Amino acid sequence: MGIPCSVEELKPPSEGSLATWSNGALNVPNNPVIAYIEGDGIGPEVVRSARMVLDAAVEKAYGGSRRIVWWELAAGSKAQEVCGDLLPKATLEAIKMVRLALKGPLTTPVGSGYRSLNVSIRQALDLYANIRPVKFYGQPAPHKYADKVNFVIFRENTEDVYAGIEWPWDSPEAAKIRSFLERELGVKVREDAGIGLKPISKFATQRLMRRAVEWAIRNGNKRITLMHKGNIMKYTEGAFMQWGYEVAINEYREYIITEQELWEKYNGEIPEGKILVNDRIADNMLQQIITRPWDYEIIVAPNLNGDYISDAANALVGGIGMAAGMNMGDGIAVAEPVHGTAPKYAGKDVINPTAEILSGALLIGNFMGWREASSLIEEAIRKAIADKKVTYDLARHMPGVEPLKTSEYTKELIEYIKEM
Repeated sequence: MGIPCSVEELKPPSEGSLATWSNGALNVPNNPVIAYIEGDGIGPEVVRSARMVLDAAVEKAYGGSRRIVWWELAAGSKAQEVCGDLLPKATLEAIKMVRLALKGPLTTPVGSGYRSLNVSIRQALDLYANIRPVKFYGQPAPHKYADKVNFVIFRENTEDVYAGIEWPWDSPEAAKIRSFLERELGVKVREDAGIGLKPISKFATQRLMRRAVEWAIRNGNKRITLMHKGNIMKYTEGAFMQWGYEVAINEYREYIITEQELWEKYNGEIPEGKILVNDRIADNMLQQIITRPWDYEIIVAPNLNGDYISDAANALVGGIGMAAGMNMGDGIAVAEPVHGTAPKYAGKDVINPTAEILSGALLIGNFMGWREASSLIEEAIRKAIADKKVTYDLARHMPGVEPLKTSEYTKELIEYIKEM
């Protein structure tokens, strides 16, 4: 079956069934079609590795009663080559159809007309929650408390800087805005200043917070922290904080306690079955995860803050080479690693595929509910690191360890899974 380039060519593999979304619940068949996009640079290698590991884990966990049916789609350079378009409409429509996708990293070529292919996919599919778990698996890490780091970051994916509303300083549009601000509102902006708008809405904020609270309830988390710069930007990031609290208190009150209630009613101890919702100023948050990582579990942030905090958090456990990610909407998700395409390593069989593998595990475990399979994958990664069966990026920090190739590491993980 070839890669579909037009909507008329959209025919999912007949041996698979489609996940459905009804009454706020995702219904996953035992043979779901999951779309995959290889991506650019190292993408084909890491996606191939992830598919192999996911298949092995599903087979081990369910003994053949469940399986993934893969369907290849295209975006980026492969789509340009095959379809004559960096992001075919067929690809977006296919993901809408199957609701489940695994994607490799994409590069946006200069002069393509896209600000970012990754952002374009998220916006076209309304994947409004960017979810980035940060976890320690025993890998070499620079931080004293690396073993205490276990965060899930919920980053808003459609507004703030991702809205892309800006004009260069010398454009007619910037001149009009400066004139309007001074004439109508009495606000003077320097003539050599570029101008950008930072929209943060109640609607987008609250649907993100709902996903975070539901994640905490489902996974037994006890802390949710709203990260913001509301002390300065009171009507954007300050409102983000307020709207987040509104959702938690008004819609999930039986689960929620605030920081004030924590000390006034519970002497600083979170009661069983309750979730503490608090907030932290963004700059303080960045040092808090270093000095007190054990105090944080789920961090909810506007787009730009979420970008900063996710990379900073991953640095605590060794960097983004093992950083998983998933972009989620209502009944639809595209899993992808945090790292980029690393073109200088493409095709050399040396890159670490763990971030892509963990992204796939996030999709099948937390989104689809196949937790037994995702747990096998995580345990295999822990065992591989403990046994020093790692690729070059980790081996270079382990004296005397000979690095494995990407393909060798993938086979090791599969063997660990089979032995469990």
